[in-house]
Amino acid sequence: MADMKVYFDHNATTPLHPEVKKEMIAGMEMFGNPSSMHAYGREARANIEDARRKVADFIGAKENEIIFVGSGSEANNTVLSLFVCSSSQCIPGSRRGTIITTKIEHPCVLETSECLAHQGVRVKYLNVDRYGKIDLDQLAGMLGDDVGLVSVMMANNEIGTLQDIDAITKMVHESGAYMHTDAVQAVGKVPVDVRKLGVDFLTISAHKIYGPKGVGALFVKQGIPYCPLIRGGHQERGRRAGTENTLGILGMGRAVEMRMIEMPEEEERLLLLKQALRKGIEESIDDIYFNGHPTDALASTLNVSFTGVEGEAILLYLDLEGIAVSTGSACASGSLDPSHVLLATGVDAELAHGSIRFSMGRETSMQEVEYLLNVLPPIIKRIRNMSTAYIKGGLHATSR
Repeated sequence: MADMKVYFDHNATTPLHPEVKKEMIAGMEMFGNPSSMHAYGREARANIEDARRKVADFIGAKENEIIFVGSGSEANNTVLSLFVCSSSQCIPGSRRGTIITTKIEHPCVLETSECLAHQGVRVKYLNVDRYGKIDLDQLAGMLGDDVGLVSVMMANNEIGTLQDIDAITKMVHESGAYMHTDAVQAVGKVPVDVRKLGVDFLTISAHKIYGPKGVGALFVKQGIPYCPLIRGGHQERGRRAGTENTLGILGMGRAVEMRMIEMPEEEERLLLLKQALRKGIEESIDDIYFNGHPTDALASTLNVSFTGVEGEAILLYLDLEGIAVSTGSACASGSLDPSHVLLATGVDAELAHGSIRFSMGRETSMQEVEYLLNVLPPIIKRIRNMSTAYIKGGLHATSR
């Protein structure tokens, strides 16, 4: 029986903030269609616009630059799909039909890029170094008159590495292309200001910042070519059809409001917890490898490879002890393939299979870190001993 229940998987999703929960419960009686002109509709519309203002303020945007969507994945698909649309509103694909992205993007970007490649869009992929940083010289060599969009995630969901988005954006704009960043893992964890970054498109997801699932936001800089991925209605100023998820949007607005209050102090606290976790693992377990940038990374994320073990085995043993972790992106759970992110950083397949992502959040405590450090070393030892015994038994059986 587990002594504690501990959640170290905040990069996959976060629990609802208590204030968000209160806001959403209070709003459950608000059922009007935001497009209706009567009082019920006007009430819903007013709440949506209030949430839009909060999201815009949080990232330094204008209110009319925020489009509410169903998820971060939808937002990313929307931006990338501008390059196969023949509408005069969209980016002219005939002249700038090349997209540049990285090998460590979220699957919603990589799979959409692969799909677009089958539709005639040329896709180029940036390499990363052992820490997950892209090579700016390689980017400079790829940019040209044919490139319409560059999409680089701000913070990697598996290893936490942060990219130099402002420097990348300057290079992209100098070449005449547009810049998109998937900031799902960054917003609410590090300061994000779209004006300072200079990006044209930016993606946010509510459930990564203690808001509800099923709602996100896409920033589109005013004046940038755009057309909707989902058509058939005038919602979101004609940019995303479908009756708005009023309750989810209400929760997202409150979530960013609470992030604005809590984030600065929380980042410092999480960094101390991460340093304690890293030191504790280093001192108690041999043959390990830390993935991601040692300093230019999210304070909440630590990715560790353990030699001689399977990540799934570690995850299951920790789960029995009441500790929730991940072997990588939640969207890739169930896959037997090693992490594409770790492979891109040069980690070999066997070591990548033995990797665990620890991601902390607003309620993570030093007591929980200490509990993890107490439980983890004997689990690694047990799994390694079992693996050794299995190998020896197999060799002995073969020799007979």
